Amino acid sequence: MKSLVRLDKYLADMGVGTRSQVKEKIRRGLVTVNGQTASGPEQKVDTGSDQILFDGTPVGYVHYEYYMLNKPSGVLSAARDKHAKTVVDLIDEKKRKDLFPAGRLDKDTQGLLIITNDGPLAHDLLSPKKHVPKVYYARVEGCVSEEDVQAFAQGLKVDEDLTAQPARLTIITVSREENLSQVLIEIHEGKFHQVKRMFLAIGKTVVFLKRLTMGPLHLDPSLLPGQYRSLTDDEICLLKQAGSRPGSYNIPTGPPSDELCPGHPDSKDLQKNRGMLNNMDAVIFDLDGTLIDSMGVWEAIDIEYLARFGISMPDDLQEKIAGISVTETAVYFKETFHIPDSIQEIIGDWNDMAMEHYTSGAPLKPGAMLFLKYLKYRHIPCAIATSNSRELTRAVLESHGIGDYFQVIVTGEDIHKGKPEPDVYLEAAARLKVSPDRCLVFEDIPYGIMAGKKAEMQCAAVFDTFSAHEDEKKRQLANYYIRDYLDVMNQTYEELK
Repeated sequence: MKSLVRLDKYLADMGVGTRSQVKEKIRRGLVTVNGQTASGPEQKVDTGSDQILFDGTPVGYVHYEYYMLNKPSGVLSAARDKHAKTVVDLIDEKKRKDLFPAGRLDKDTQGLLIITNDGPLAHDLLSPKKHVPKVYYARVEGCVSEEDVQAFAQGLKVDEDLTAQPARLTIITVSREENLSQVLIEIHEGKFHQVKRMFLAIGKTVVFLKRLTMGPLHLDPSLLPGQYRSLTDDEICLLKQAGSRPGSYNIPTGPPSDELCPGHPDSKDLQKNRGMLNNMDAVIFDLDGTLIDSMGVWEAIDIEYLARFGISMPDDLQEKIAGISVTETAVYFKETFHIPDSIQEIIGDWNDMAMEHYTSGAPLKPGAMLFLKYLKYRHIPCAIATSNSRELTRAVLESHGIGDYFQVIVTGEDIHKGKPEPDVYLEAAARLKVSPDRCLVFEDIPYGIMAGKKAEMQCAAVFDTFSAHEDEKKRQLANYYIRDYLDVMNQTYEELK
């Protein structure tokens, strides 16, 4: 049975190099297919019968599978067990084959687990020499202190068998009334019951533990416990990069040697992010694509709405309306597409269409809820500054249970000029009673970053799949660049105090 794939993908999948490196090797004539020099990166090859040589050495094709699983409590991190359900048992029978978990989580621990049949990659990700970091969210019985943060940062003697390497401990909240703390912990090793043993060493007990990240891979917030999905090509690329070079992902030892995939912060990003919250009196968030993973929602709504009038959506529509207020967008639609309805009727229809999409199919961005709790614990006030309507904004915040974290909400209905003009951010700062230059803005599109910069605020660009093609521009415009909000919290106490 034939299985045709592009030659550059074939070679990249087999570890010959990144797609860009492979393309260069093909152009240099280093690759042959059935004895003939490859015609180009796009050449199709049959993985079952074609003989591919790189620099005279055969490259055999192995079909690897990669899945992200949100491991539930009570399931063993094993390929098979006669007496208990395993994580591989959760994967569809047809996909099981030779799959195994890349690493282990305790039976009662939840969260991110990679299921694959790629042994070399799993070995690299778990190798102590690679120092691939893992971030966990924990609820801890006891009040975690800044002294505990320092103890973790210095390397903690757990017991006679284990002295843990330096780890990052970030306090999200502490409740003295409940004697309970919420924390993030980043470790670079994976000893038996390590996180639980580390907290026991400081006299505290972990009552809930969930892994959020492994290297550059973050748990998809849309996956419920027990659910899984295939990794995307970009996620696989990021994992291979993390496993291929020694040193910590979050604390790079030098410039990366490989081409970066979308969403991957390079070493310059990570260095600039240090102390991001220093000297900031308030944090202001855009909504779509920044706090809520929702940018694709509006494209779907625009297609559906214009179809009502027999109009196909132009390819450049999203670019034309990026950042402008909902009222300005409605005016643009009415004038450009000759919509017979009034501006308010157009906005009303959009709100009705968007309400269902937002409240059921647009999750919070990874780490957003934890970051909001973290800001509240640090007594840093927050605002929303969005081009959306007030009705829809409030409905979205309420559906995700985050409305109480914002002292101020400014929408497109409160200002005359939308982004890239600074009006919405200046209004948010004024209502917060904070000087604009003491505000940190989180934005996902260039127009929004431009608005924040015009308001003389510090700006952090947030990775979003919808605007991934503009990442380089976002990096150039913004002061900082993050994959998600865990990047902001993964700082030492020294950088924040």
